Amino acid sequence: MNKDEKPSGEVFLREHEFDGIQEYDQKLPNWWLFTFYIAIVFFVFGWFAYYQLPLRIQSDAERIDGEIALIEMKKSVELNSLMASLTDNSLFEMSRDPSHLTTGQGIFDGKCAPCHGADLSAKLGGIALPGLPLNDAEWKYGSKPLEIMKIVTSGSPDITKGMIAWSTQLSPSEIAQVVAYILSHQPKEVP
Repeated sequence: MNKDEKPSGEVFLREHEFDGIQEYDQKLPNWWLFTFYIAIVFFVFGWFAYYQLPLRIQSDAERIDGEIALIEMKKSVELNSLMASLTDNSLFEMSRDPSHLTTGQGIFDGKCAPCHGADLSAKLGGIALPGLPLNDAEWKYGSKPLEIMKIVTSGSPDITKGMIAWSTQLSPSEIAQVVAYILSHQPKEVP
């Protein structure tokens, strides 16, 4: 086909060629054009509905914040009800229950052992770990079971040198089971 000849139908050659390739200029298919126009109309309607109408559509961030607030409220209610029902003696009794000890040991091994050691001695092969020993009668912030639970829940009073608050990562019942596990390794009971 010669440059000056036009093919039959609506297809025609452009006036130029590039690297020996002649480009054809054809209309887009109708299905593609309709899809494109529908997408434009949908976008305009969606934008208008989201930003201009008084509809209250939550963004993903707002929905996630609401879910987190609900979880925090449930944990707070659970913690308050658990703390109201717990006493030093009930925590000591939990420390004698094998089911609580098994669960508490699993949580302790996963969360607490890196700082306090698997044997609660705060040592690993003779090397001191950052946590304090938990298997002796010497306690820095209180030795009563509820005081220990408060430290585990809220963290150390000295945030620069102490333990983090585990209430953000553990449920109140899990914290109570960890405290029961720690109490099971104490040399004496102090009710």
